[in-house]
Amino acid sequence: MSDIERAAQALRTGDLVVYPTETVYGLGADATDPDAVGRVFDLKGRSRDKPVSMGVPDVESAREYARPTEREVAFMREFLPGPVTVVVERGDAVPDVLTAGRDRVGVRVPDHDVALDLYEQAGVPVTATSANLSGTGSVRRVEELSDDILDGVAVVVDTGETAGGQGSTVVDVSAGTIHRRGPRIEEIEDWLADH
Repeated sequence: MSDIERAAQALRTGDLVVYPTETVYGLGADATDPDAVGRVFDLKGRSRDKPVSMGVPDVESAREYARPTEREVAFMREFLPGPVTVVVERGDAVPDVLTAGRDRVGVRVPDHDVALDLYEQAGVPVTATSANLSGTGSVRRVEELSDDILDGVAVVVDTGETAGGQGSTVVDVSAGTIHRRGPRIEEIEDWLADH
């Protein structure tokens, strides 16, 4: 069984995993399982009033768990997969703990074959948050993972150093708001202005 298969199985049984994306290593749990998501917050030491995004393999999968408008779907088709998180109305399967009780959820489709394969094999949205303790730097190599993170996960999918760079750009298309500036920011601002 490959590391990806083991990680997908772990996600389906409520365990946490570490997996690579095109930016940094992510900490994954079944984003529809409130207990598993809660353990992500606890392991990172992350405040529960800060939402976590969910990763899905493609825009169609996002529509199963969220309710993006046509404009948001057009934006997603333009910028995903890629280092962009799109904030849209959440669906009923998305638990409060993931969104910090808000009615919107960040959707991420990484431009990374291993992450996408993991999401596909898991068959559920996966938390898309960096695999580091809150307040510490993001991790681009498995050797940089803290012992706390390593002790708290069932599987680590190691593909070597990630491409890195900053975290994804976070955009609320309906509000025209950029919550976090990052990759492709100028193209995103142009798209928002033109559409």
